[in-house]
Amino acid sequence: MAVVRRMIELIEVDLQRKMVILSGPRQCGKTTLAKSLARQHQGQYYSWDIHPDRLKLQKRELDFASPFWAFDEIHKFARWRALLKDLSDSSMPGKKILVTGSAKLELYGRGGDSLQGRYFSHHMHPITYAELYHLPLVNLEQFPLLPNVSNASLEDLLTLGGFPEPLLSGSQTEADRWRLNYAERITREEIASLERVVELERIELLFDRLRDIAGGIVSVNSLRENLQVAFETVSNYLDILERLYAIFRILPSGSDKIKAVKKEKKLYFWDWAYCATEGARFENMLALHLLRYCDLARDFWGKDLSLRYFRHRDGKEVDFILFLNRKPWIAIEAKLSDSKLSPALKYYLERFKLPYAFQVVLTNAQERTLEPINGCQVRIVSAQRFLANLG
Repeated sequence: MAVVRRMIELIEVDLQRKMVILSGPRQCGKTTLAKSLARQHQGQYYSWDIHPDRLKLQKRELDFASPFWAFDEIHKFARWRALLKDLSDSSMPGKKILVTGSAKLELYGRGGDSLQGRYFSHHMHPITYAELYHLPLVNLEQFPLLPNVSNASLEDLLTLGGFPEPLLSGSQTEADRWRLNYAERITREEIASLERVVELERIELLFDRLRDIAGGIVSVNSLRENLQVAFETVSNYLDILERLYAIFRILPSGSDKIKAVKKEKKLYFWDWAYCATEGARFENMLALHLLRYCDLARDFWGKDLSLRYFRHRDGKEVDFILFLNRKPWIAIEAKLSDSKLSPALKYYLERFKLPYAFQVVLTNAQERTLEPINGCQVRIVSAQRFLANLG
């Protein structure tokens, strides 16, 4: 199945006005997109990982007559910001510049030069359900109504993951082989090229340990004891894995008045198929689709949409809360099979006023609209219907 990445049309719009910086996890399709745009615009593609290209970038021996430049993995150059600033300021009017990298580029700003006002930021994710089945893009005003409807299978996406190579192979064996190499590339190649980490074996062991806690609250103390290293070391390793798009963490939301957790973060993988159980994979897949929608809202629509979760100190938890303009907007609970409304979701809705809530069910969903709770519209929907509307 051919998948046209939705990012292409969005990036094309912004390239007309400014440089575009596109970041995202390794092997999610950034290089393919960059090369495609370079061909389309009859431009030039340069990769820091290719030795001749690296020399051209260091010496600034580029094709200045080209109308389009794509710079891949350039953040591995210590003064990449200074280079881009000079090239952007000195290039001919109308030149289109795309920069891609498999790390959070805003956190690798070595060199001190500011690119403020010179670029638009975009984030590329693994393939989403809506992309896979070519479903229309749904904006924020439409989203709570869930206008897109699909009954297409979720099985391959859930078990093979959203990264193009394993997903499009259609083979569990090929996906397993890819996944083993992917974890090693992150911990060995990416970290070695960007971070000062001596004990790579420790971070490999940590990455493997995280499989068992995906979707749960991260206890640095527990991981410290397990790995027999300092608290600060584990905390630093988690930050590194997050910077390199191996994991992501979401913050809690709540209030002291109802004894809500306020500091502990929940952890997820960018490759949800790396999770150990079906329940964790489904929750992680939903988390990444929601994060993708938040990035889309900020990058392209300029909307302040963010992803949180709720947890009471006695254990009641709502998997996800979408905040729009810093106010609770939509509460989402993930369930493997249909059942009555989650008591934790009901508890949250009774105490916080927000317009929408969904219980998203993976299998045997009996879709229905429930009685409003504290003025909130509550629906139980299938995973297919919900994911079809998340970009």
